Amino acid sequence: MTPERFFRALSDQTRLRCLVLMQRAGELCVCELTEALDMVQPKISRHLASLREAGVVADRRDGLWVFYRLHDDLPGWAREILAVSAGSLHAQAPFAEDAARLQPMTTRPRNGCAA
Repeated sequence: MTPERFFRALSDQTRLRCLVLMQRAGELCVCELTEALDMVQPKISRHLASLREAGVVADRRDGLWVFYRLHDDLPGWAREILAVSAGSLHAQAPFAEDAARLQPMTTRPRNGCAA
């Protein structure tokens, strides 16, 4: 992955919000991201596909659900940038609101996610 491709992936607010949540929460299902970001599934899926194509995230399927996480092969410098960014942004809007919406979500995949 080139730095240009990595930073281009981060340049969109929706993609950055997804990455900050994944950095802090680990693997997340599309339904968790739609709930946390208060956006429709097609928009979230489009941004996740862009992140996957850039090599920033990886996905796995489990039944009806698709889970996303930071890519295992993400270079150390990119992981560090995401860790520092998530640590610095988590208390700011809209990142704090995203985390607050995710926390009480009762229909998380481990609880029978509403697909």
